[in-house]
Amino acid sequence: MRVIFTLIILYYIMKKIVKKETQDRVLKDKVFVLRNNLSPLTYTIKSRGVYYFDEEKGFERELKYTQNQQTPFVDEFKGDARLAHITFEDGVLKVPKEKQTLQKFMDLSPDKGKVYEEFDTVQIAVDELKDLELEVEALTAAKGLDIEIAEAVMRVELGSEVSSMSSKELKRDLLLFAKHNPSLFLELVSDDNVQLRNFGIKATESSILKLSEDQRNFTWASNGRKVMTVPFDEHPYSALAAFFKTDEGMEIYSNIEKRLKD
Repeated sequence: MRVIFTLIILYYIMKKIVKKETQDRVLKDKVFVLRNNLSPLTYTIKSRGVYYFDEEKGFERELKYTQNQQTPFVDEFKGDARLAHITFEDGVLKVPKEKQTLQKFMDLSPDKGKVYEEFDTVQIAVDELKDLELEVEALTAAKGLDIEIAEAVMRVELGSEVSSMSSKELKRDLLLFAKHNPSLFLELVSDDNVQLRNFGIKATESSILKLSEDQRNFTWASNGRKVMTVPFDEHPYSALAAFFKTDEGMEIYSNIEKRLKD
């Protein structure tokens, strides 16, 4: 409960941060970083002979970063242009808001997204907020999950080990699973095949059904009568889950359900 409460508080804090950052001034300092976690001592990118396709004008325009021009577009230069170098240090290039020409060059260069990318604090906050929302959703779902569904979900994660776990151990591991892998957890919770596979496994563990050694046939354990044949190249319990959805399978499901309750 304390974990969920803490996450909810963090969620609202992050939401306020994102809103404030989004509404902040248009002019701001920018930070660009080399992609693929590269961080050489120095790394210089091309500051001339770079072309940008201007969709509005319908043609390519040459870009050049200079010390004395107010635009990176060569066709807008006035007078002589003094070329300037663009160098990353330890994989990072900090461009203050006063250097709008350099910021514009960095934003328009075709190297953006290939050689380097902008370190966007707002986008990072948005991504972290989404992760927190997903985690809160998963933990909330896990907290109120029926024990049967909890067992089905955790069997995917832990296999047969689930059968020997106490309800408290199961609940603890369920919450940890929801916290560390919320996306997969929510996907499994909403997948009825997961629950049906678990139902089939329980039926086998309870000696109601029997799976042949070659894993090709399910039979009634009591009399050996065939229940179904597993299609070639299919997982037996996935095939059994699909079988439970058929008219014949639904009758067998109801029969097994009664026996499990006895």
